[in-house]
Amino acid sequence: MKQETGYSAGSNSTGTGRKRHSFSGQIGFILAAAGASVGLGNIWRFPYLAAKYGGGIFLLVYIALAVTFGYTMIVAETVIGRRTRKSPVGAFRACSDNKLFHAGGWINAIVPMLIVPYYSTIGGWVVNYLVQYLRGGAHTVAADGYFGEFITNGARSEVWFLVFAFCTLAVIFAGVRSGIERVSRIMMPVLVVLAVIVSIYSVTRPGALAGVAYFLIPNPKNFSWMTVVSAMEQMFYSLSIAMGILITFGSYMKDDVSIEKATRNVELFDTGIAVIAGLMIIPAVFAFSGGDASVLNAGPSLMFITIPKVLDSMGMSNFMGFMFFLLVFFAALTSAVALTEAAVSTFEDELGWNRHLSTVLMGVIMVGLGTLSCLGYGPLANVKVIGMQFLDFFDFITNSVMMPVAAIFICLYTVRAVGLDAVEDEMTKCGGEFRRKKIFLFMIRFMCIAFLAVILICSVLQVMGIVSI
Repeated sequence: MKQETGYSAGSNSTGTGRKRHSFSGQIGFILAAAGASVGLGNIWRFPYLAAKYGGGIFLLVYIALAVTFGYTMIVAETVIGRRTRKSPVGAFRACSDNKLFHAGGWINAIVPMLIVPYYSTIGGWVVNYLVQYLRGGAHTVAADGYFGEFITNGARSEVWFLVFAFCTLAVIFAGVRSGIERVSRIMMPVLVVLAVIVSIYSVTRPGALAGVAYFLIPNPKNFSWMTVVSAMEQMFYSLSIAMGILITFGSYMKDDVSIEKATRNVELFDTGIAVIAGLMIIPAVFAFSGGDASVLNAGPSLMFITIPKVLDSMGMSNFMGFMFFLLVFFAALTSAVALTEAAVSTFEDELGWNRHLSTVLMGVIMVGLGTLSCLGYGPLANVKVIGMQFLDFFDFITNSVMMPVAAIFICLYTVRAVGLDAVEDEMTKCGGEFRRKKIFLFMIRFMCIAFLAVILICSVLQVMGIVSI
């Protein structure tokens, strides 16, 4: 085990003489981390999986995994970040000379650089729908073929992508406290209020209570092995694990902030929004389809095809559509900001550049790779990578391959380089608590890598068409 070099553990220095950014306190970290966790996956993937794999029993399994597996991974990443005060690459060098661990740091650092461009492409789709509802176009976006026509129009898709990318970069350019923390303090409470309003509207539709009961009441008869696997995958992606975000945000966390309390609040925020998303979507689709859960597709087809049709069949479709896509925009933007910050922090640490220059570099990467994703369904539709269009390829290589591998490195690095005694020291610093210590030690030693191996294998098999999740 190697002692940290160039700084003392817990200092607020980067080791290069440049003062490191920091959140103002616990609330700043919680809202920023919650903003990273609450994203499109909560809204377009969680309700679909819950409906497909048992409703209430899926929700119960998801919560159990969040407070064990999810908790352990959040704590591990946050501890690595705060103890080293570095972004992923430097953090994985700080406690070990092992070149393999250094490679793990780079994988954690590259993931957000690849995700945020295509994520911003989807964010651009959200902005387009938001504007359409603002213009009173509920019937237009619900029409058959609208979404397909939109994404195949390269110029339109590119314009809205650039709008979303500009919003993201503007927040990053402003800094950690003035940008990320300030935006999170505004957007996250508003997002919760919007989600509650839309969910109340949804559950009060005629025929919606059947969907509420299916989603909230566990039925053991609906349990299957795929319930566990799909809940495990969703929890892993939903909590922004292995995206470099939590390590970076941990490095901005002050020593007097309790990691235990912060983690608990992030868990509650993420799971709460997932539950509210389920109440927004499942009852509405049940009412729209007469109780046919198969109508609830996953991904873009749910968000951009099914939901507009459901809204168009209800009253106040333009108002509710605007409210729904506004909260989706907030969720997408806070996640995109967190991903971009993780990348910018790496450039600052590894290249020694200032924040503004690092943000410009990330902007160039976003525009370059994001444009490929935008045009991949239009002018570049015939150009494919291993049989996939650009957006699907970037999604596959990051979510299905790199992230599970990066998370395995996090587990190994925590146990073998950082050390479990050091984790406890960091957790209990300044009077902090470590109430779930036994859970953490058991999971990080014996279970997390096994779970991550299952996620990796199932994700790859899913893309190959061998299994369906």
